[in-house]
Amino acid sequence: MTRDLLLALLLTLAPPDEETIRIPAFTAYVEPDPGGAKVSADKGVTGWDNPAQRLVWLGRLAAPGKLRVSVVLRLAKDEGSDLKLSVQGQTLLAHAAGGGDEAVPVDLGSVDIAGPGYLTFSLEGVRKSGKTFGQIESLVLTGPPARGAQFNLLPRRNAASVHLGYAVPKEAAAEWFYNELTVRTDPLWSYYMACGFSRGYFGIQVNSPTERRIIFSVWDSGNEGVDRAKVKPEDRVQLLAKGDGVSAGDFGNEGTGGHSHLVYPWKKDETYRFLVRAQPDGAATIYSGYFFFPEKKAWGLIASFRAPKDGKSLRGLYSFNENFAGQNGQLRRLAEFGNAWVRSADGRWLELLEARFSHDATGGKDRFDYAAGVTDGRFYLSNGGGVAGSLKKGDRFERPATGKAPVDELPGK
Repeated sequence: MTRDLLLALLLTLAPPDEETIRIPAFTAYVEPDPGGAKVSADKGVTGWDNPAQRLVWLGRLAAPGKLRVSVVLRLAKDEGSDLKLSVQGQTLLAHAAGGGDEAVPVDLGSVDIAGPGYLTFSLEGVRKSGKTFGQIESLVLTGPPARGAQFNLLPRRNAASVHLGYAVPKEAAAEWFYNELTVRTDPLWSYYMACGFSRGYFGIQVNSPTERRIIFSVWDSGNEGVDRAKVKPEDRVQLLAKGDGVSAGDFGNEGTGGHSHLVYPWKKDETYRFLVRAQPDGAATIYSGYFFFPEKKAWGLIASFRAPKDGKSLRGLYSFNENFAGQNGQLRRLAEFGNAWVRSADGRWLELLEARFSHDATGGKDRFDYAAGVTDGRFYLSNGGGVAGSLKKGDRFERPATGKAPVDELPGK
């Protein structure tokens, strides 16, 4: 039985005036271990054999009412599984009997949805007679709450990337860009970028359960997006210096350029300080990234790169949150950015008080659980986790001025 025929069957079971939405299994997340089952665009969820692992869908329902829930799966004819689905504090139970080569719809029953908002649908395997609880193809929702519902229906499961673009005073020929960053949630595969500029980015990243990094990178000139080996020598960023323990090399696949990172055990809820310097050098610019090490109470160089075909001061200043691996895109990433300043080439500190919100393409049509604003005098950004703010691309925020220059003695001077 094809997927289209299955959906047609489910539609015939529903009253004619009720809405049905089919959410593909390849958009689900596996918890608590993202590797606890395989999720793919062609097969949905396979290898789900551990009752400690559950499948989770995150989406927004638009209305209250009774919602009927089904899953579509494949099991061998002589196999079966008992399933449990939880949503909004309610639990549904059902037995799935194998259909051999055919996928079968499993009716889990109905739940009462209190009102519009983001909800998590969590599917657990209770018992099984075969190797797995089934090859899951889709979650199907029917009823008034499904009308106008919004779920990501694409294989890309990353939370939307969100940004703050800072308004820089027109009179500033910015040589230095200072910013502070406090991470409030720190799931795996998160990058929080404090100091972005037209040629690069500077922030901190969660790489694994045991490794965290400080990352400073600068883009090459030219339009090569993937392979740095294709970049002409005259367009390549050159490494000039790096700090103790810093690794440096190439990067690609998001533009190309020079990359540097320091493995460093930064912690959430602690505030870290970042400085980027731009020194025009003929037709090039030397960009340097400095991190303030709180345990040393001193600034340290991460790296300096010479960027060709530039010759300008800092521009296009911004910050962002990124979920760079989609296996846990359902989790919330929250960070605060505070006390941003630039220092002009003539030595004046100028405070950055206004920021403009934006998001990537995912945030335009597939994921809307993001938020931004001002809290305790600082900007904040949030993406994922089913937390949505009433904002749109281009919205502007203003933080109160502190009036006090952030650095008494600049590094590298």
